[in-house]
Amino acid sequence: MIANKDQLFKNTLDSLKEKVTEQTMFSAFLKVYPEEWKQLKTNFTKFNRSKQFGKTIPLPKPEVSLKKEIRVWLKSQK
Repeated sequence: MIANKDQLFKNTLDSLKEKVTEQTMFSAFLKVYPEEWKQLKTNFTKFNRSKQFGKTIPLPKPEVSLKKEIRVWLKSQK
């Protein structure tokens, strides 16, 4: 969902002063990249509105999705 997420996450990690956790990375990402966060939320809203009545397609909320991507990225960095 996020273009260039490796570079964005690396820049976010570099901006952190405190201990690196999933939550601190999430908070820092929101501060450093507000436009990307806004785009994620917009895409989620558009997708939910475009579903046909009666059909459900499970899509995680933007917060859950971003935290999962951060978690996976952090594990790959170790």
